[in-house]
Amino acid sequence: MLLGLAGRAEAAEARSHFEIAPKPYAEALIDLAVQADVSLLGASACGEGGKTSLSGAYRLSDALARLLAGAPCAWRIVDARTVRVTPLAAPSRILAPGAPLVTELLVTARKRPERLDTLPAGVSVISGDQLRATGAGDARDTAGQLVGLLMTNLGPGRDKLLIRGLSDGAFTGRARSTVSTYLDDTPTNYNAPDPDLKLADIERVETVRGPQGALYGSGALAGVYRIVANKPDPGRYAGGLQAVVASTAGGAPSREADGYLNIPLVKDRAALRLVGYYDLQGGYLDNVALRLSNVDSTSRQGGRIALRMTLNDRWTIDAAGVVQRLRSQDTHYTTVTVGRGRRASQVREASANDFSEAAVTVRGALGGADLAATTSYVQHTYASLYDATAAAAAFSETGASLAVYSETAHIRRLVQDVVLTSSGGGPVGWLVGAYASSSVERTPSSLDIQAGAAAAPAALALTRVYNEARRDKLRELAAYGEATWRFAPGWTAALGARVFQTGLKVNADIVGAPPAQSRAVSESRTFTGVLPKISLQYQFAEGTLVYGIFTQGFRPGGINSTGFLTIRPSRTTFEPDQLRNFEIGAKGRFLDRRLVVRAAAFYDLWSNIQSDQYRLSGLAYTANVGDARIGGLEAEIAYDWDFGLSVQANALYSASRFTRANPDFANTLASGLPGAPPTSGGLLVRYERPLRGHLVLSLVGEANYVGRTRLTFDPAQSSKTDAVVNAELLAEIAGQHWTAGVFISNPTDAAGNTFAYGNPFTVGQVRQVTPQRPRTIGLRLSAAF
Repeated sequence: MLLGLAGRAEAAEARSHFEIAPKPYAEALIDLAVQADVSLLGASACGEGGKTSLSGAYRLSDALARLLAGAPCAWRIVDARTVRVTPLAAPSRILAPGAPLVTELLVTARKRPERLDTLPAGVSVISGDQLRATGAGDARDTAGQLVGLLMTNLGPGRDKLLIRGLSDGAFTGRARSTVSTYLDDTPTNYNAPDPDLKLADIERVETVRGPQGALYGSGALAGVYRIVANKPDPGRYAGGLQAVVASTAGGAPSREADGYLNIPLVKDRAALRLVGYYDLQGGYLDNVALRLSNVDSTSRQGGRIALRMTLNDRWTIDAAGVVQRLRSQDTHYTTVTVGRGRRASQVREASANDFSEAAVTVRGALGGADLAATTSYVQHTYASLYDATAAAAAFSETGASLAVYSETAHIRRLVQDVVLTSSGGGPVGWLVGAYASSSVERTPSSLDIQAGAAAAPAALALTRVYNEARRDKLRELAAYGEATWRFAPGWTAALGARVFQTGLKVNADIVGAPPAQSRAVSESRTFTGVLPKISLQYQFAEGTLVYGIFTQGFRPGGINSTGFLTIRPSRTTFEPDQLRNFEIGAKGRFLDRRLVVRAAAFYDLWSNIQSDQYRLSGLAYTANVGDARIGGLEAEIAYDWDFGLSVQANALYSASRFTRANPDFANTLASGLPGAPPTSGGLLVRYERPLRGHLVLSLVGEANYVGRTRLTFDPAQSSKTDAVVNAELLAEIAGQHWTAGVFISNPTDAAGNTFAYGNPFTVGQVRQVTPQRPRTIGLRLSAAF
């Protein structure tokens, strides 16, 4: 028997044409969602069995009724854009064979709903269920679960994401990030560090690997990282709470709490969803110069509010607001000369990263096409403080006992993205879009020194010897499109392109005491281009897919202004860089569909590579260091047994080599790219077993490997990180509405060097080491209603 919601049986009066070949219920639902352009929640509730098909023009409710006649699941049209599927039987925490993989089949990382196993690209997804099971709280926790994804480790709110080993170096400066990060349909960063958003009440995390310039424009040079939040459900009240306490060996305790509440406002028409969280990660490093212990604590607090309104059977509006405040009391690096877990800096090198966003998305049907228009506004502020005593002697004849360098960025960005996609299941599909953004970035920086002999802290008096006030205005306009054609059984070809224009205007005022040179900078630059995309794929009758694809990425150039002395002409600007990606891959499900394998080989040509560098003074600039070629292999494999055990593994190998060097860097470039190791991988093992009294035991083990790499392009000036394994073990007991569990991370208490950098003013002079967080044991409690 199939259950529907009678009050919504006529919800979608518009008819769509469906062509769904015979296949299991869950996979047929995915096809229906793709062809109807709706979001699908809970496809795995139908299990892996059965077989169904559909052909013809139907309303959504009729299509669901026919497709799932006799299925062991119920459906409900939540609103005009969302369908929820639930099992007919009493809910169970035990996963059906293959269920974790089925729930990851539908993704929207390419601006429209598509089946993961039919995409001609390297795409990975972590479901909300897996995020909760593994305790993944932010982007760093997801890295080992997503093939080819890495993060630098300067500290929370100061890191950047890397994909496929496509690294422009470990530092963050004027160069745009190589990975575009999104929260739903809103871009969250430009050249800033990753905002390190808390993964609270999240539906899934998606990554698309390889340049995605045709759809996402500049910045998606290495790929896209997208967080998809749970949306308001107007059909039911729901809520949940979670609390975590943890203890780190030799460090301060940690604690966190988060919760959500879903409130229907108008039955089946409007709902509100509220999310709030707070976490404090206790420090574990000591500063012997200041006689302080556990200096590197980090606090993060924030929340989201989302409103969904269904206007009629064709149109919905989603409005959302996000606020997060992150504070780190100090950095995570140590200096080897003062011992393990210690540093001797004269100031606390604190940092802040504040992020807020407001977004409105309108979705609707326009005859044979579907419209999605998103308007978003982002405010992003981050700041860092460094002990710069090593660079301050030049400003005082009697020497400097202390110097503090401060840098801040205030970013305001308005974005409009409008996408129109074809609807229905015909042989030809298309997508067209228009994009516009405007941003203003203010980046003040300063150096303050204390001349002469050291004074007591109470008598501390600093003199400003360098100050820069810089303002960047950036404008981007683009039109893009993509067409797909199923020209023969199993064969599909696609062609896409993006035409863009980027304008940059920079004004900076630099004032400094001798020997610094005061000056004003006023420059403007404009960049235009076309980013193409071509793919060809073949899908066998049993579902296995093979594909070949060419994509291209681009980052605009920019202007350097920061420096004690006037910048020489060859360094005042940096040029755009471009990456061309040639890729072949395959993906399929085997052994009664319990085994999933996805693999790809790629060859990239990266020209005019931009990289953020530091001068001997410790101040940053951006330069084009040369051209490189990168080849690599990536693979994901997953297997589900029918007794509750599932295993997932991934691995990446990449090899890079410079083919041309900028003359300024000809003597300092090593054989490959810095900041990302040639090998990395992850393993996730999960076991669930029913106990008495409707209880379920869940055991999870996770291990992520990151190979050795050097910090900078110059091997003579660059320390190397260690090859490290980050591991975690979790055990949990779950009832119908509650869970209780314990976890231990870094169980061997390893102290490998994860990032050989912390302070730009002593890098290359003092060996800097960022150790793994010591062994941490914690308790997690949660409840839902």
